[in-house]
Amino acid sequence: MKIFSIDQIQQWDDYTINHEPIDSVELMERASYACFKWLNAKFTSSQSYTIFCGTGNNGGDGLAIARMLISSGNSVSVYILGGNKKTNNFKVNLERLQNSSKNVHFIDELSLESINIEGIVIDALVGLGLTRSLSGKMADLVHFINQARNRVISIDLPTGLFSDNTSIGNVIISASNTLSFQTMKLAFLMPENSQFIGNLNLLDICLHHKFYDETKSIYNIIDSDIVRSIFKPRNQFTHKYNFGHCLLFAGSKNMMGAALLCAKACLRAGTGLVTLHTHENTQSIVQIALPEAITTTENNLEIISNKKSAIAIGPGLDILEINKELLNSLLNNYTIPLVIDATGLTMLSKEKIVLSKKFKIPIILTPHTGEFEKLFGKTSNDFERMKLAQRKAIELNCSIILKGHYTLAVFSDGDCYFNSTGNAGMATAGSGDVLTGILTGLLAQGYTSKNACILGIYLHGLAGDIAAKMISQESLIASDIIDSIGKAFKSIQNIDLL
Repeated sequence: MKIFSIDQIQQWDDYTINHEPIDSVELMERASYACFKWLNAKFTSSQSYTIFCGTGNNGGDGLAIARMLISSGNSVSVYILGGNKKTNNFKVNLERLQNSSKNVHFIDELSLESINIEGIVIDALVGLGLTRSLSGKMADLVHFINQARNRVISIDLPTGLFSDNTSIGNVIISASNTLSFQTMKLAFLMPENSQFIGNLNLLDICLHHKFYDETKSIYNIIDSDIVRSIFKPRNQFTHKYNFGHCLLFAGSKNMMGAALLCAKACLRAGTGLVTLHTHENTQSIVQIALPEAITTTENNLEIISNKKSAIAIGPGLDILEINKELLNSLLNNYTIPLVIDATGLTMLSKEKIVLSKKFKIPIILTPHTGEFEKLFGKTSNDFERMKLAQRKAIELNCSIILKGHYTLAVFSDGDCYFNSTGNAGMATAGSGDVLTGILTGLLAQGYTSKNACILGIYLHGLAGDIAAKMISQESLIASDIIDSIGKAFKSIQNIDLL
């Protein structure tokens, strides 16, 4: 799914109006009816509503919703915060509402204390068009609504929230639900906004499909359609060497679990063979716990990298001089696709010279927020971090996976993909090691870095969702994610889960 900017969404509206054809008032009616249907399905017809409207198109939505709710028997009070500019759509819908209800009030003529908030609040004050933080009576009204602690349903965006930029420091409605239209907005994907959005519901209002198909966006949500277009089904006349051989530099005396999780996930992701570099005193652990993996204690990189399809370095490694030299050698002397995670990222963050020039080989970096800051510096908000990741991916010619809810993958062409799978149960020890294994396994099978990232993070999150559904988010551990990778593959291929 593409993510469009405010300007692109407005162009999409205009394109729909010009090509259906439909006028803007009727398009607003379509959007308002979608909200009304959602409300009607969610709540009884005897529900009370207090609807707050601005005088722009978002307010027009609120007025149309009010009229529909009244016609279905709900008790509705409407409060309008006046402005110098009233859109035509607002004026039309105000006239329609006033023909069916007298319970319409103008806040400019009232004190906030005299407003009686009853039932569910619908926030239709300001939508996508906000360009500056709220102030004056609008800010006071938002504070007043938040203090009332009623359930709040925001239309399109919670009032006070910017769509395409950070809203830190803004006065913002704290919504229980946000009803937005057609496609995701960047604001919905940023952790800094989670407290304001509540449960998000995207409503299809049938904007013209041709605009969507023909309009490019560097921002995307990874969905099943994208993943299925990337996924490569197996040819039945194949053998293990057709699916690559991974080399993993992972694990240490006290953290062999990370190495085992990475190696097992790599195998579950479909690679033909996995060789795990280890030490003599830990070699038996791998051979007992994961007999499918090959182990080696050989330290000659030229020998052990021979005929390898992809390499990963970092999970569970100690920060030792020999490992630092290994990382530098992989970066400077080899052309094999490389995934760098955990300790590998920590070591890389200290190599400022390395981080000042383009990588010569396909590299995937998989930092969480703290590791990202060590690599590239602190940022003041999520939008700034996203922009910095974009810039660094282009400068370094690499792929960066910034882990978290809605994990973000950024590529050397500037494209950004947010993941749609995964859950809070995956915030557990070893989950990142599993992702590293999946990514390395996909690279070994011949997926490009970009496609390996897109498919890998979706597969990782989907396996986590399947596991959480079976055993709960609270009980989920990294091994459960690995155990569900097979079912995730079957889901991607539309094979019934047994």
